[in-house]
Amino acid sequence: MPRPRAFDERQVLQRAREQFWATGYAGTRMDDIARATGLGKGSLYGAFGDKSQLFHRVFDDWCTAVVEVAEGRLAGGPDAEAWDRLSAYVHLMAENTASDTERRGCLVAKGAAELAQHDPTVAGRSAETMTALLTLLQAEISAAQRHGDIDAAADPQRLAALLLTVVRGIEAVGKAGLDPETVRGIADTALAVLPRPEGRQRLASGRRTPASGN
Repeated sequence: MPRPRAFDERQVLQRAREQFWATGYAGTRMDDIARATGLGKGSLYGAFGDKSQLFHRVFDDWCTAVVEVAEGRLAGGPDAEAWDRLSAYVHLMAENTASDTERRGCLVAKGAAELAQHDPTVAGRSAETMTALLTLLQAEISAAQRHGDIDAAADPQRLAALLLTVVRGIEAVGKAGLDPETVRGIADTALAVLPRPEGRQRLASGRRTPASGN
């Protein structure tokens, strides 16, 4: 019978993720991951495969986590609270970028930028993640439309695509060094330009929904 593994797989994957996140795929060697995890290269290869297979596992786990965060913030709940959920999510993403003093950015964006052109697994998983986020945003926008917080005549898919681009773009400009207050202001502006009924615009004027948690 095979011997049980004498290490915490979740902890090993977390440390491998931190290494890939810090130095990128090309800049990370299995020797680096071995030092970061405390495992020998033989154990790493035996448990996770080569560097590419290990990165795919880390990347897949992170993509799953990104969607789960969005689901926790957006999915479900009454239509009457859809606008607040949407606003809180957009502000949360901006706040996460504003507080990222190391400018690491999101591993999804970082991995896709480096590998998607040549790695079908990374390209496919990235596309699945963006599609899932787009679907969640579209559902929340539709809920806000049903409650009268967003103009019912607007195309929810296009608005969702706009917000997704803003959220992912915030991460990119923040990593490039844009100051935190400007990053936060982008989130405010993106929400302000969504087509809202006239009465809702007056109610929203000057009001900002604070982000909470990570």
